[in-house]
Amino acid sequence: MEFIKKYYEVFWSAIFLMVALAVQYWIIIPGSEYVFLPLYLISYLFVGGPVWIKAFKSIRKGTIFSEFMLMGIATVGAFILGEYAEGVAVMLFYMIGEYAQGNAVRKARHSIESLINQQPDVATVERNGESQEVHPSKVEPGEIIQVKPGAKVPLDGELLTKRASFNTAALTGESKPMSRNAGEEVWAGSVNELIPVRIKVTKGYEDSRLSDILNMVQEASQRKAPTQRFMTRFAKVYTPIVVWLAIALTFLPWLFVEAYVFEEWFYRALIFLVVSCPCGLVISIPLGYFGGIGAASQNGILLKGSDYLDQLRKMKTLFLDKTGTLTEGVFEVQEIHPANGHDTSHVLKLAASLEHHSSHPVAKAILQFTNGQQTPEANDIQEIPGRGLKGTVGQEEVLVGNRKLLEEHGVSLSEIGNNKPSAFVYIATDGIHIGTILISDKIKTDAAHALQELRDLGISELIMLSGDNQQTTDAIAQQLGIDKAFGGLLPDGKYERVKQALQSNHVVGFVGDGLNDAPVITLADIGIAMGGIGSDAAIETADVVIQTDEPSKIPQAIRIAKFTHKIVWQNIGFALGIKVLVMALAAVGLATMWEAIFADVGVALIAIANAIRVQKKFSNDQFTLRSFFGSEKEITTVNNNPKSCCEVC
Repeated sequence: MEFIKKYYEVFWSAIFLMVALAVQYWIIIPGSEYVFLPLYLISYLFVGGPVWIKAFKSIRKGTIFSEFMLMGIATVGAFILGEYAEGVAVMLFYMIGEYAQGNAVRKARHSIESLINQQPDVATVERNGESQEVHPSKVEPGEIIQVKPGAKVPLDGELLTKRASFNTAALTGESKPMSRNAGEEVWAGSVNELIPVRIKVTKGYEDSRLSDILNMVQEASQRKAPTQRFMTRFAKVYTPIVVWLAIALTFLPWLFVEAYVFEEWFYRALIFLVVSCPCGLVISIPLGYFGGIGAASQNGILLKGSDYLDQLRKMKTLFLDKTGTLTEGVFEVQEIHPANGHDTSHVLKLAASLEHHSSHPVAKAILQFTNGQQTPEANDIQEIPGRGLKGTVGQEEVLVGNRKLLEEHGVSLSEIGNNKPSAFVYIATDGIHIGTILISDKIKTDAAHALQELRDLGISELIMLSGDNQQTTDAIAQQLGIDKAFGGLLPDGKYERVKQALQSNHVVGFVGDGLNDAPVITLADIGIAMGGIGSDAAIETADVVIQTDEPSKIPQAIRIAKFTHKIVWQNIGFALGIKVLVMALAAVGLATMWEAIFADVGVALIAIANAIRVQKKFSNDQFTLRSFFGSEKEITTVNNNPKSCCEVC
């Protein structure tokens, strides 16, 4: 019932169309034409009425030959020919596209709202010697706020607590927590990890880093204005030419033909208009795009509009986020280097003994690497924020953490001479360095092959952007064969890199997965999100969503886009070629209504059959309109600038 209420024009038009077809072809009753014709008209009015209203509004604004007028002329021509079902079907397709566009706009607005909801709505501020809970907008710079473990920081500020650890994934996209010392900056939207902290507010609610991310998303949404529709451009040329040629074909022969008969030339002009009816194009072109979108969806690639197939095909520069896009986004032990005569097994067991008491991602990686092996029991565990762990195993004092932890305890480190992109976890017992564990993010298995395929498909520039340090970023880029890589970037840094690239004349794409990537995804000509591990905001703002998180799906999407483009232009060339030929024959009296019917209906059927090839080539499953309407959990036609099927044509 909810579907009927929401899409009542499409629903009732389809019902009356099916009843009309049944009465016309299957139910034999006297005077059936007096039954099915009103049914066709009712079906047509449900979906055609809104289009004609738009056509008249366009005329009032000075645009006579709009796509709405073209649709109207096409369907009226179909009705004059007696092809009532075809006339209704054209309008029905158009209305489906309009609904898809409406849904996309509403979901895009919802994605902005979901971003805003990332901002905490409560701040605990110290006033008059007591703690008060207020809205963050009521807190002034200079005031002191308190943040409990596990809570989001509501405002940008300066850390007053000696040390603390914050999860900044929402802002930087990196899974590794950020350690901060007293006096260093803390950002709104980051999550306090371990202990209660006090922060001196340095920026107001509207000026926080999280607010900057929201503003960039909105700015990028405005920048990405809808491209001029192909059908509008087509109508501006095709429709007036055909109309004036038909008028000329009716009256100009009076000046040159001795035995001029008005009825004869008017009949030729009528055939001319019938042949020129673009129903075949109007139906077959969106079906080509539908096939491309359907084939992509069956390959785990969700495109939020037909226009993005064209953008994928034209793309020449592609920016790629590192963590979660080219890498798995989870830490993994890469190597263990024992030192000072100790063995690998001993180093790992001591590290795991202490890491059992930590929830840090690095600890999880070490414990996973032990594969369930028994480890000695550790006691007197102390977690030192921003440094690591301290405890005792048996009679030994054990340290497990970063370089600063061991240096602060007077431990001399043995260098391992390793330049790999890794986080170094040092282990010491009783003041002696016994080993180092190298932990790093794992490169996705298909990443290198996907990048090579992208180059083969014509992507001339591949650039990696990351919030990780430059050394790690360069090392990953070298392994993947990426020429340019920029590390240490916050969201505004990534945004500026892509914005600068957009000044060129070629199409620029960006692939990301986190909330911090949402502004850049929206800014790029074609924004791609990793849907499996990506944030809701990144998925909602993206033009293309990779459901399986596999980089190899990006070249697959480009192949689908290129083949769809080929099919669409085959249809355009074939349909226009046949129509021009039959119109020329009609002008000299060599074509009848039978040829006109073939040039209209026959061409439409052949073009539709050709459009189906897109899905046959890339998918075995049947594409349905559900891919365009979706559900609350499906990401399908969400986009800031959606195109309905006929608008894209």
